[in-house]
Formats: sequence, C-alpha cells, structure tokens
Amino acid sequence: MLNTKTGAARTWFGVKGRHAGYVAFALHRATGILLVLYLFLHFGVLTSLLAGRQAYDGVIGLMTNPVTEVLELGLIFVILFHGLNGIRLVLMALDIGTRWHEAMFWIALVASIVLTVAAATVML
Repeated sequence: MLNTKTGAARTWFGVKGRHAGYVAFALHRATGILLVLYLFLHFGVLTSLLAGRQAYDGVIGLMTNPVTEVLELGLIFVILFHGLNGIRLVLMALDIGTRWHEAMFWIALVASIVLTVAAATVML
C-alpha cells in the first residue's frame, strides 16, 4: 500500500533500514530509469544530424564543457553498475551463488566505483 505521507518515489526507492538485496534492487531500478532517459537524450542528439552539420556541431558544442564530463562519468558508473548488477541478477535467477548475493552486490558496487575512477583518470 502506498504511504501518502512519504510519497510514491520515497516508498519505491527508500532504502533506509532495508537489507542489501533491496538496496541493489532499488539501485538497479534507478540506473535503469537513468539509462532510458539517457537513451532519449542520445536520440535527440542524433536527430540533430538530420538538421545538418551546423545544427549537430551546435549541439556538440553545448556538450563540451566540464559539467558534461562529470555527467559522462556518472553515465559510466550507471552503465557499469547496471550491467554488473544485471549479471548478479541473472546468476541468482539461475540459482548460482544465491548464498552470496549480498557479497556479489558489494563487489558489483565497488567494481563500478573503481572502474569509474579509472575512467576518470583517463578522461580528465
């Protein structure tokens, strides 16, 4: 039942007092939504190609700034975590490593962070 006092988003994504499996599930939901939003943004940038080279160059010009680079690092983290956690979910669905699902979540999270930091050293 939806708690009207806290709102739908807080109920859906609320991780306070939850176990690691629920946190992994909520993060997987959030990263999935972010990837869908990025996909629409990406289609928008590609659609600017239809308006010609000048329009595309204008859009790309907007994207070449430090804020965009930080957002790209965020995108890298989102892709890595969603992918690694997705592998964890597939393994669990196949009943492989279900006893270690919490450890696999932490490994996926830490690996995502470490690989994002490695990407940051190359990008920045």
